[in-house]
Amino acid sequence: MTDNDHAVRSEAFFSLHHNLPRQSPGSDATTRWLLGLTGPLPRRPRVLDLGCGPGRAALLLAAEAGAEVTAVDLHEPFLDELREAAEARGLGDRINTVRADMAELSGPDFPDGSFDLVWAEGSAYIIGFDTALRDWKRLLAPGGSLVVSECVWTTDAPTDEARAFWEQETSLRPVSANTAAAVAAGYHVLGVRVQPDSDWDEYYVPLAERVEAADASAPGMERALAASRAELAMRRDHGTEYGYACYVLRPADPRWTTRPETAADIEAVRAVNAAAFPTPDEAALVDALRSDPAAWLPGLGYVALDGPDGDIAAYALLTRCRVGDASALTLAPVAAAPDRQRQGAGQAVVRAALDAARLRGEPLVLVLGHPEYYPKFGFVPASRYGIRPGFDVPDEAMMALVLDDSVPVPQGTIRYPAAFGV
Repeated sequence: MTDNDHAVRSEAFFSLHHNLPRQSPGSDATTRWLLGLTGPLPRRPRVLDLGCGPGRAALLLAAEAGAEVTAVDLHEPFLDELREAAEARGLGDRINTVRADMAELSGPDFPDGSFDLVWAEGSAYIIGFDTALRDWKRLLAPGGSLVVSECVWTTDAPTDEARAFWEQETSLRPVSANTAAAVAAGYHVLGVRVQPDSDWDEYYVPLAERVEAADASAPGMERALAASRAELAMRRDHGTEYGYACYVLRPADPRWTTRPETAADIEAVRAVNAAAFPTPDEAALVDALRSDPAAWLPGLGYVALDGPDGDIAAYALLTRCRVGDASALTLAPVAAAPDRQRQGAGQAVVRAALDAARLRGEPLVLVLGHPEYYPKFGFVPASRYGIRPGFDVPDEAMMALVLDDSVPVPQGTIRYPAAFGV
């Protein structure tokens, strides 16, 4: 293909997409959900929107989060659309458009540690999910988050037709494989969601209307229409086999090394629990849970170390419980050594334990704890899901975290291991 042929085809493709409400599956509701998972933000957060297209997410982030958005795309007409929309909404001073390649982010617009959020809905595939995880981490300020979506398999056995279609451009993985890649790349996972079919409709319904109305005789348009029709047909016939998954990620705190506990850690873990609480009950609880094969799950007791070879600074334990007849996890105890409290060790070890639970495919975690501490991990009152303990506690203190919202959340009474004595 000559450069001229490529230019003609590109122009035909973009002519189909100009002034569409979206350039990939998505919705304002999904953007808001992702934003909510990032946690508290500065008063005027700095956001980098990569592959912004005409800027639907950038506009929402500027308007609703008060963000200062640097919106990046290689296609100048999309940036023109965004600038026009920003001015029309009174957001022109909040959105700075930059024509740049997301694979080559350098120079004064992209210094290290300069963004509270790096946002990439429907665009990371251009450089690859793993490359995005690696290269964009440096852009995040301390406590910042990466929000990224990626096309994934949603079945264990995709058809040959679906594989052939997608593997022309990229190699899809299941949600769990991308989650594992994020953890391996040094992130904690704050949330994962496969976008609903309605998000695809927001993209494909207007695109289908544009395809039907297009002039097939325009230069390059016949190929562009064929490609778009093939994409629409693939979604219609095989849409249950793949989807877009959204990931909200935060780099792990570099001050702490987290890992599963080992047999060699038992005495040190006992000491941390004994020192962190006013009575020895929590230390005794861990010992009792270790001896209960129905409750103990190897690999879900986590420690945070003060450096790779340092002392144990904090501990978090997840064990098996049940909600009615359904399996769940309970988080208890969580302990930090007195001289390491309020320094982030407890947060680091809880996030590491929750990551491990996600990678195991566990759907639900419960905690009875301080209602001002655990919501930072995504916990909400368990009563919202119809989950309740078998004893009286303040509603706001009994909390639940759904790790996998693709399965129904069970309802009923929590059944704790015998060691809890309730």
